[in-house]
Amino acid sequence: MTPKDEQELAECVKDSSGTGRKLRIRGGGTRLALGNAVSYDDTISMDGFSGVSLYEPGALTLVAGAGTPLSEITETLRKSGQQLPFEPMDHRTLLNSVGEPTIGGVVACNISGPRRIQAGGCRDSLIGVRFVNGQGEAIKNGGRVMKNVTGYDLVKLMAGSFGSLGILTEVAFKVLPIPEVQSTITLHRADINTAVNAMSAALGSPFDVTGAAYLPAIKGADSKTVLRIEGFAKSVKYRADKLAEKVSGFGEVSIVRNDHDIWADIKNVKRLSGNSDAIWRVSVKPSDAPAFCAKLTQSCASAEMQLDWGGGLIWVRVPNDFDLRQSLNVAGHATIIRGDGFAAFHPQPSVLAKIEQRLRDKFDPVGVLNPGIMG
Repeated sequence: MTPKDEQELAECVKDSSGTGRKLRIRGGGTRLALGNAVSYDDTISMDGFSGVSLYEPGALTLVAGAGTPLSEITETLRKSGQQLPFEPMDHRTLLNSVGEPTIGGVVACNISGPRRIQAGGCRDSLIGVRFVNGQGEAIKNGGRVMKNVTGYDLVKLMAGSFGSLGILTEVAFKVLPIPEVQSTITLHRADINTAVNAMSAALGSPFDVTGAAYLPAIKGADSKTVLRIEGFAKSVKYRADKLAEKVSGFGEVSIVRNDHDIWADIKNVKRLSGNSDAIWRVSVKPSDAPAFCAKLTQSCASAEMQLDWGGGLIWVRVPNDFDLRQSLNVAGHATIIRGDGFAAFHPQPSVLAKIEQRLRDKFDPVGVLNPGIMG
């Protein structure tokens, strides 16, 4: 089904709610299906909800239909020297998927890239949503300005709900200028303990770091820790020089200007793409990252990793039959992004699971929207 507008979408959902038909919500189809195996009765395509409906560069505000291709959003903003602050990743390389990522899919999955440590995640830039809940009711929350403090904050709730609470039809964002220049400070051949300590020192500095990642040695390439500084040229040069001086105590350091490719590869986890092994996304306290990675290497010699967000986000590639959660007793959250045989999302503590279920009962009491996707 490809509804043309919100009213038609609401009618489709209302009919499905009355008959108990299960609906799969499809944006660009670039992110493979997560969750438990569910037989869907129909697929709702969001192709009919495409286009930028409002863009005010002076107000740093953009509003678009949920089915709008991310590339269209990016190009529209680029023409005015602006960008989405949270740097959403493109899953196609990692997942070997096709299609075109949509802005609604970005919001539904709360996709956020390396700049999250400085600018916040997708939900932090989201200022308004329109959606249709599981009862076929059209709901609007938030607005088109950055300051909005009225009512329940359903905007934040919808980001990361994977379409299980409602079908997004329109999203509104605050946007920011594209930095004039960037510099990448690289710490060469550091081990993971040194890397995490260096990233922590950088993130605790006054130099406004917008990226902090660690790439372990792989396929003959030496390990490296990369730190990003962005902004106006004179400011970036000063801060990059000072930061390089600060982390030089951890090892050999170099500085490269405007190395955008390495951050695109980090954002899209390019180094772990290829073959058919499972991909896990693990969130931990940065200080726990070295111990986690050491235990992972002991448990699975073929494991390969990439650290982002100062060590708080670890991408892992392991054989498909390796149960990362059970083997490592993860002190955080582990989501399987590619692979099957395991529950996609980390089990919730009982109290949070009850809250989550109550929310679903309110928004989608019959369970017609993406059932099974989050367990």
